[in-house]
Amino acid sequence: HIRQLYALVSETLRYSPVLEKLLAGAALLQAEKKLPPQLAKVLVYDLLFGKGLKCGGRWKALARRHRARLEAELARLKVQQKVSRNEDLLAPVQAASPGASQVPRYIRVNTLKTCVDDVIDFFKRQGYSYLGTAANVEELRALSGKKFLLDLHLPELLVFPPQTDFHDNLLYTSGHIILQDKASCLPAFLLNPAAGSHVIDACAAPGNKTSHLAAILKNKGQIFAFDVDTKRLATMNTMLMRAGVTGFQLAQQDFLTVDPRDPKYSKVTYILLDPSCSGSGNVRGSIRPTRSRVWACGPQVMAALPAGMVNRLPREEAAPSAERLQALAGFQRKVLSHALSFPALQRLVYSTCSLHREENEDVVHAVLQEWGSAFRCAGLGGRRGDALQGSALTLVPRHRLVNAFPSWPCRGLAAFPRAECCLRASPADTLTHGFFVAVLERCEEGAAALSSLPAAAENPQHGEGTAPGTAPKKRKRKKQRVK
Repeated sequence: HIRQLYALVSETLRYSPVLEKLLAGAALLQAEKKLPPQLAKVLVYDLLFGKGLKCGGRWKALARRHRARLEAELARLKVQQKVSRNEDLLAPVQAASPGASQVPRYIRVNTLKTCVDDVIDFFKRQGYSYLGTAANVEELRALSGKKFLLDLHLPELLVFPPQTDFHDNLLYTSGHIILQDKASCLPAFLLNPAAGSHVIDACAAPGNKTSHLAAILKNKGQIFAFDVDTKRLATMNTMLMRAGVTGFQLAQQDFLTVDPRDPKYSKVTYILLDPSCSGSGNVRGSIRPTRSRVWACGPQVMAALPAGMVNRLPREEAAPSAERLQALAGFQRKVLSHALSFPALQRLVYSTCSLHREENEDVVHAVLQEWGSAFRCAGLGGRRGDALQGSALTLVPRHRLVNAFPSWPCRGLAAFPRAECCLRASPADTLTHGFFVAVLERCEEGAAALSSLPAAAENPQHGEGTAPGTAPKKRKRKKQRVK
């Protein structure tokens, strides 16, 4: 029950300050000197806030011995803070921030196995009401009950009310749909590699973005995905196989040690780089495992961070220390610069789930200055076909920032000229996790920009050209049908 375990750990982290007060007030750690503090938090959370300790053995017996004292301390804490609900014990910054309860449930249709029309029909047969394509974010915000929409920006993304659970749904267990936040879909969508391309996913685990890249490539081409953890690679391999992904190579290797001049990567023209970060953009109830994301890129960043900083970042740590941000940003600059050194590279997407300028605009600006005029920062349009139209196809001077994707409401902070080409996402403005995306493209002098762009405009995706608020036009079903 990996999902249940992850939820238990995430909620324990969310309630960590409250649990520390309960442990101190009840003097539990003083009474049980062999009980590890972190385990104590998990036990107390499950005892008081969770499902009542379904574990067995001595830890369950230990926690129950102190149950009366812990419950009394919880009641005293509520009286002291003048609240009646457990949720109200959380810090004001947590309670005020748009949390997981307000962010819709996004599901990405896995076009390697099915198509959007068939998935819509499947949910209709399960009693859901399809409302067509969303016209704006407010329509997503208003979703309730068993109603769902096609997203207004991403053509293979369906949107359901918050907390809708599909983990036991046939489409999920069979790999026909991927549970993935909308903001997390942006990097692969904006990288938009042409079918047949060679692509690197530099910090790949757990694999959602890798599977998205494969769907865009239509399983035609080659994906090189890197992670240094054997168990994470095994889990990722299982996920990719379930999703029907072929043409990929998983490498147990630190991306910083990959040689850009290796003939194996001589045809790599696209790189997706989503390195470890502070995780400050994650909404409450969905905490990103910072340690594992660090290891996905490699141990070099582990050595760069101060002791203890590579553990999971709880939601309540809204403002990580300057020392932590400096260490992370230094690593992010290093890995971004390394990625840009691949000789055939034409386009790179850099993304984080951080809200901090130090990890986002400042990193992009520093690396662009380092590389001079070889690359520019580019924004791509809303629907994938739109991304290939307009100013992005014109002749441009070296190192020009292209302002595209104008329908996206959140832009980069004004940290350097034309930083608004970068994209940001937030629970309040886009109803997603907090996210940052920048698209970098090589500019050859005297050559047309984006000369190697895929022909997505000639092959429009589902929903392109559909009037907002109406159901997309049916297309011929070529994928296997889910009954």
